[in-house]
Amino acid sequence: MSTQFCVFIVDDEYPVRHSLGLIMETAGFAYQTFESAEDFLQNYCPGQPGCLLLDINLPGLNGDELQAELIRRKIHLPIIFLTAFGDIPMTVRAIKAGAVDFLTKPVPRDLLIERIQAVLQHETQIHEQTAEQALCMSQYGLTSREMEIMSLVVAGHPNKEIARQLGISYRTVEIHRARILKKTGTTNPLELARLCKACNFPP
Repeated sequence: MSTQFCVFIVDDEYPVRHSLGLIMETAGFAYQTFESAEDFLQNYCPGQPGCLLLDINLPGLNGDELQAELIRRKIHLPIIFLTAFGDIPMTVRAIKAGAVDFLTKPVPRDLLIERIQAVLQHETQIHEQTAEQALCMSQYGLTSREMEIMSLVVAGHPNKEIARQLGISYRTVEIHRARILKKTGTTNPLELARLCKACNFPP
């Protein structure tokens, strides 16, 4: 695997960050530690793959708020929440917002490694699949906006709904759709959907 996946540890307690870092090191995971959500946001490079080990009870921006901020910024980073004071409503809220797991401290070493391995394996599969899709679709010279619109078209969304979702005009969507059909050599959404299926796009 050429892409370097990283485990990002966000916890305000140094002993916790240190012990988690040792676990990552012995398990062979690349990792980085951060003492706050703000520290993480300032130093994380969007697009860097991996997963986030996130303490939910943080001073300043807490874990819930960091999760919401990542969603707002459209940053896809799987989150495993860690907390010493978890409850069912908190867990449900985090999972509904997209967290992949919610573990109570202290987490058994083997369980933590198992969960992280599962997340990183899934992320690796997505990354490889995305690379294959990009290679397949690259021959058509579509722009990133055209790819975005094409995924909505083949999902069956009408132009008006696509315009609303992307915050652009109806006419702009029409122009992009026409360009997409021309570049891909297709004549209608059905043919376009078949082409996308052949390229496994979108995932």
